[in-house]
Amino acid sequence: MSASAIIMMIVAIVIVWGGLMAAIVLLRRHPEQPELPEDSPAEPRD
Repeated sequence: MSASAIIMMIVAIVIVWGGLMAAIVLLRRHPEQPELPEDSPAEPRD
């Protein structure tokens, strides 16, 4: 492989794995809230 092909491969790997790591960090910091059924309110009303 040529040097430019190796560099492009490394760039692509960094983009893919970097995006995966960013998504994992984002979900660990702000986890998705489970969806509540329609008939149960999210907060009790007084």
